[in-house]
Amino acid sequence: MPLFTRSNQTPDRAGAATDEGLPSADAEDSTPEEPAARPAPPSDATPGKPEGAAAVAQAAEQEGAAAGDPLDAGEPADAEEPTDAERPTAVTETPDTDDTATGDTATGDDEPPLAKDTDTPAEADADETPATTAATTPEDGPTTADPDATPDTATPTADPTPTTRRAILRARHPVAARVLSWTVTLLAAALVLVALLLPNKPADFRLSEFARIPVEALLGAAVLIALPRRPRLVAAVLGGLSLGVLTLLNLLDIGFNEFLGRGFNVVLDWSLLGDAQSYLEDSVGEAGALAAAVAVVVLVLLVPALMAFAVVRLGNLMARHTATTTRATLVLSTVWMTCASLSLQVGGVPIASEHTAAVVRDRAARVKATIRDERGFAKEARADVFGNTPGSELVPDLRGKDIMFTFIESYGRSAVEDPVMSPGVDATLDAKTGELAKAGFHAKSGWLTSATYGGSSWLGHSTFLSGLWIDNQNRYRTVTAGDHLTLTSAFKKTGDWRTVGIMPGVQKGWPEAKFYGLDHLYDAHHLGYQGPKFSWSTMPDQYALAAFQRLEHGRKHDKPLMSEIILTSSHQPWAPIPKTIPQDQVGDGSVYDAIQKAGKKPADVFYDSTKVKQEYGKSIQYSVTSLIDYVVKYGNKNTVLVFLGDHQPMARVSGDKASRDVPVAIVAHDPKVLDKITDWGYSDGLRPAHDAPVWKMSAFRDRFLTAYGSTPRPSKG
Repeated sequence: MPLFTRSNQTPDRAGAATDEGLPSADAEDSTPEEPAARPAPPSDATPGKPEGAAAVAQAAEQEGAAAGDPLDAGEPADAEEPTDAERPTAVTETPDTDDTATGDTATGDDEPPLAKDTDTPAEADADETPATTAATTPEDGPTTADPDATPDTATPTADPTPTTRRAILRARHPVAARVLSWTVTLLAAALVLVALLLPNKPADFRLSEFARIPVEALLGAAVLIALPRRPRLVAAVLGGLSLGVLTLLNLLDIGFNEFLGRGFNVVLDWSLLGDAQSYLEDSVGEAGALAAAVAVVVLVLLVPALMAFAVVRLGNLMARHTATTTRATLVLSTVWMTCASLSLQVGGVPIASEHTAAVVRDRAARVKATIRDERGFAKEARADVFGNTPGSELVPDLRGKDIMFTFIESYGRSAVEDPVMSPGVDATLDAKTGELAKAGFHAKSGWLTSATYGGSSWLGHSTFLSGLWIDNQNRYRTVTAGDHLTLTSAFKKTGDWRTVGIMPGVQKGWPEAKFYGLDHLYDAHHLGYQGPKFSWSTMPDQYALAAFQRLEHGRKHDKPLMSEIILTSSHQPWAPIPKTIPQDQVGDGSVYDAIQKAGKKPADVFYDSTKVKQEYGKSIQYSVTSLIDYVVKYGNKNTVLVFLGDHQPMARVSGDKASRDVPVAIVAHDPKVLDKITDWGYSDGLRPAHDAPVWKMSAFRDRFLTAYGSTPRPSKG
């Protein structure tokens, strides 16, 4: 068994030993030193041939060295040789024999002699004993043991280390181990390549995107090849973790581009993840939302760890084969530069890729722009063309009218013009225009460009009502914390209207009601609904309007009514969709139980591009029908309705290159109301013409206030 040995000879006294190998008197008085151990073969083996775990490890090591096995990537060839001072004390394995040493051991005066293992067989051949061992047989009489001799001992065998276990596995199953090793290495390379070339928009996912040469990989390879072992390990870990974080941000970009038509803002958008969780709970239930949350947490932890492992493994492999990887890196760098200079492409995509560097630059630019915007928007919000206009000079031409500002969720231009959805939606708009005309109402319509896309409806609402371009959460917080005049607060400021909000989508405290100048807010908990939810939507639009009639519009007031109404039945995932029922059957909403159960499930339509478009179109038809039916039934000569979409639906429905335009219409019984906007160039009816005027949504407030007689009196920022 192995043990540590000591020598009584110091280097400068080696020549003083006797010819028989006995130490001199000077040597005995000197401090023992530790020379290199002299190995001895086991007693039952051919001389010089290792056995057992040592044989397995040696065979596996030779095989791995010959084949360049990546399993040895953790022990690169460029490791520095230790100095003599750093070398550990040698361990010598001495064969067992039946001879008993009679001399004192040479391990030091304070170390007792080691007991002989009496179980050792005595058949060892004489020529198997190393020549360096000087102990004599009992027949020769008692002699002093050679100082270099290693006494026999029994040392417990330690558990094999992971490296030893790996070596044993390679020796026993060499083909399987080699296949596994190369498979892991190839997967690591593929993981890094995909991360470097991963698009951040769903529309860009095509094979040609991953058939490119990323310059970041070439630069990283050059750095890892040049660095010594420890710096290389640190650089690989940090590089892998950074690449993992960038991959997670790219995945967020993919989701945000799919649903909101823009990338993820690392400064402002973290709060939206909570809204996404709430949306999932409403759409797929608490269990599904919890499973999604767990999957996200696992992904956040796993991706950086896997990426770091992959880069470390590739770095170690390159260090083992420095010459080969250096040549490969130089060749690929030459190819990259050639492709870049000649602008060579595959499938319309440049072969020479700088994708990751471009993404990092773009993200940094967005962060800088966000910080600059935070500084400047507060001043912009304080400046207002009508900020100092007294209430008596606001909307005088609408005195005595009941005003309804109504938003239809996700009602975008695609609903009116897309070939899959527009036939049904356009037929509904035309039919409802005719019904309005029969009831004495008329309408004009145009287009507005929303500040948001696919979601974040509150950004569209605040942009339309405030006259400011509010396209991110920070701007929304800034404006709603101030006193900037909105269309709704303008009516409040006059003192001539009662102002109310009908908002079935609000399910918790909503302090913004004060900013919008609402005397009273009816949220999801105050409309008396006792029926089922329709996915995210808390109640059908027909019920919300019936509750508005019961709670406010149908009652007698000493003032006309100004209302802000949010209709939610056309909110994604557009399944199940309510059905229009006779008004006298609406009741408390419990009648919708059977309709909800008979409807389609979100999973049945949401992932099919054709079905989801069809169901979205049906939801818009339902919302428009509910609203116009309400006006025809309950409207009067003083009713003025302004309704619009808050944003386009998500890209899967509206299209990858869809605009942000939404329809807007003004409906009135009094012809003088529409006469005031003749110069706007709007189309007659509820369906705007393709070439009808398009304004930014933020421009509507000032145009509306001016058209109906408001006097501009600016406030300075």
